[in-house]
Order: sequence, then structure tokens, then C-alpha cells
Amino acid sequence: MPVTLQDQLVVAISSRALFDFEEENRLFEHSDPATYLQLQRDRLDVAAAPGVAFSLVQKLLAFNTGGQQRVEVVLLSRNDPVSGMRVFRSAKAHGLHSIQRGVFTQGRDPFGYLRPLGAQLFLSANAQDVTRALQLGYPAAHVFTDSMRASSNHPQEVRIAFDGDAVLFSDEAERIFQSQGLEAFQRHELEKAAQPLPEGPFKPLLATLYRLQQMEVPDMRIRTALVTARSAPAHERALNTLMDWKIAVDEAMFLGGLPKGAFLREFEPDFFFDDQTGHVRNAASHVPAGHVRSGIAHEGMPPVPLDESSGKKP
Repeated sequence: MPVTLQDQLVVAISSRALFDFEEENRLFEHSDPATYLQLQRDRLDVAAAPGVAFSLVQKLLAFNTGGQQRVEVVLLSRNDPVSGMRVFRSAKAHGLHSIQRGVFTQGRDPFGYLRPLGAQLFLSANAQDVTRALQLGYPAAHVFTDSMRASSNHPQEVRIAFDGDAVLFSDEAERIFQSQGLEAFQRHELEKAAQPLPEGPFKPLLATLYRLQQMEVPDMRIRTALVTARSAPAHERALNTLMDWKIAVDEAMFLGGLPKGAFLREFEPDFFFDDQTGHVRNAASHVPAGHVRSGIAHEGMPPVPLDESSGKKP
């Protein structure tokens, strides 16, 4: 039988999302490729420290128990193959032995490989790669590498928090808010409370996590949260949409525009996804966070400056 990743949660992740390669990336940005490559060669046996998404990956891989492969994590990076060797060795040093697949493109766009992988999540420190992945229809987030690392308080529970509009749901309602204001948004959502919102880019990931939640996996659980700027009465359409999808979240926070960071600090997620840069920045000072570059807020967005995309090495 041919090898297949079907029926697994497939996570594609870049080197800098999984490990702390910020020192190496600064060298890459301010010197020549040969100097960067030599540094990686010199450090082949020096394990990189865990990065922003390390806790999320480590806990998801813990669902592979009892001979059942439920989660597959694949390295997908603009790094060169030699640097990729160090990434694999770092994974092994930190106990992530089941990470065995990787694609290293040496500066070439990597997002095209999401298709043959069938990835349900792409995490990268390169904002442009994330934008292209989202345009191709894959759940993807630009990892803020300066985010606070995940809490260690819940070692047997994967905690993931999602924004609603333009993340779990489409940006239909967000367009009303942006063009007509809060009052029109509230009126629109109240009138359409019973009409499910179209799905957003991260609905497939939430659905896969929900299926994984229903499996009996010893000593591991998943806890999800909807963390949204919506408030009553607009909350009803969000909840009705989830019920229509036959998907439940464990917690829902309808914050009416309050800063999300302090609430996320209490929830202690292994990762938080939001489409608004301001919300992600606020969250990143408390928890691991990623920017979902989708929806009306990113239409016509100018090219990503170098300091945001963090160079060519993801």
C-alpha cells in the first residue's frame, strides 16, 4: 500500500516558527548567504531553542499513541538543505522524533508544496508565504517570533484560540463594519442571526481539531476557544454558525472591542489566531500568536517590508 497522510491532521511549519533561529536570521539579513551557511554548518550539533509554535507541535504530536498516527508535522522552509539538517537534529534533541518529513527550498517559494502534503495548517515566520498560502485556500498564519512562549501549566492539553470574522468565519460581517460602522454591523448581524456565516480560512482546521477531540486518546485533550470582538446581539450569529457546522468550542469570549491579550493570558493557549495586526500584537505580549493575513483588512495590502517578513529564511 502506498504511504499516505490521509485522515491525519497535517501541520506544515517553517524552521523559525518551530525553533528560535532569530540570531541566525539576523546574520542572514545582514551578511552573505555563504556566511549564514557556514554558521549553520558550525552549529549542526547545537540544538536550537524552542520557538513560538514549539509547544503546539509538541502537544499535537503527543496524540500519536497506541500505534495510531493522528498528527503529521512536516518542516516546510525556505532554508537550505544543510540548515535543514540542523532543524531535524534540533527536533530529535527536543524529543520530536516523529518529525521525519521536510522540504527545504533554499529561498524558493515553499507554499506550493502544501498541496501534495494536504496540509490543514501552515505556520511560517514569512508573511508573504502565509499570504500566498491563504490565497491558495490553506489555513495559514504569520508567526510573530517575538511572542511570549506558551505556558507549561497544561502539559496534557492542547489549547488553541481563534478569532471569529475572517478567521473561523468569512469576512462578510467585517465588510459591513468597515464600510458602515458598528451600528450597521450590529443591525446586519441581528437580522441574519439565524443565517450561518460562510466559512473562513480556519474552519477546516477547527473541524479537524473537533474530530480529534472526539477520539479517545490517553492523557491528551484539546480545548478550543472563540475569542472575538463581537458582543451581544451579534454573538448569536457566531454561535448559530458553529451549531450549523456541528462543531462546538469549549469557551467563547465576546469582548465587544476589549483588548484580547489579558483574556488570552488567562486561557493560556498554545497558539492564538487573529486577522487584525493590532489584536495579534496585543496577544503576542501574553501568548504565542499568529497573524491570519486574510479578509478585507488585507485587500490591496502593500508588499511586506523586510522587517515584518523577517527576511527570506522562514
